[in-house]
Amino acid sequence: MIVVETDMDGWGDAEDWAALADRAVRAAIGHSPEAALLTRPMRVEVSVKFTSDAEVHALNRAYRDKDKPTNVLSFPMVQEDLLDVVDENSDDGELLLGDIVLAQGVCAAEAAEKGVSIAAHATHLVVHGTFHLLGYDHMTDADAEEMEQAEREALAALGIADPYPIDEG
Repeated sequence: MIVVETDMDGWGDAEDWAALADRAVRAAIGHSPEAALLTRPMRVEVSVKFTSDAEVHALNRAYRDKDKPTNVLSFPMVQEDLLDVVDENSDDGELLLGDIVLAQGVCAAEAAEKGVSIAAHATHLVVHGTFHLLGYDHMTDADAEEMEQAEREALAALGIADPYPIDEG
């Protein structure tokens, strides 16, 4: 059972952010090698916080030594190599997969720059953040391509266009 906890601060009520986060997390997990997490009897929890640029800036500075806001931060709670054996390592039938935090102003500016809705871009960022919780990264070109392809597949399942169009210029 997947449980997505959400907290909204300054994102308004034009969208159902909790439902958006739930769909995005489920799509990412479902399009990953960890898809079995969707059907395991244990409680798998992901926390998604929609917050301000200032809060994300403070977290980015504290945890990544980067003194600026960013669009999304992910804080995995399970080592990637332990995800496959999580059933055996869970004493209480629960797994806190991790936390995802999105910055409203950065998200809105990026959405406008890309010509997409804030909801579509926020969905992409939650999918991206979820893949980080599952051990994906983009430190090398090969890792970035693998992660981007996984994101494309998850987003396509949600009816969202490829956020990584190929630049032929």
